[in-house]
Amino acid sequence: MPNITFIFKKNNKIEKKIVQATSGSTILNVALKNNIYIEHACEKSCVCTTCHCFITKGFNSISTCSEEEEDALDKAWGLKENSRLSCQAKLGCEDIEVTIPTYSLNYTTK
Repeated sequence: MPNITFIFKKNNKIEKKIVQATSGSTILNVALKNNIYIEHACEKSCVCTTCHCFITKGFNSISTCSEEEEDALDKAWGLKENSRLSCQAKLGCEDIEVTIPTYSLNYTTK
């Protein structure tokens, strides 16, 4: 079972939470199951970019990006080489680190 280290902003402070996950689960589902909120306006259907995240460690361990996800990511604010949609990225067997941006096209954390 891989571990995911989530890095996110909550109440104007940077927090870090490490959780265990099951290989094959999406990053978004693991986050929500562990009370880490990631916006997901399209309800996990890969048409918006509100669940955009950065895989800061273990990028090669997650599933490959589909063409549909690549097209959606083109609209993401602050796109980087390690960007993924958390609703689409499935875990492999290795530990990863995920940074949740403080804002997306239509969402800002506090």
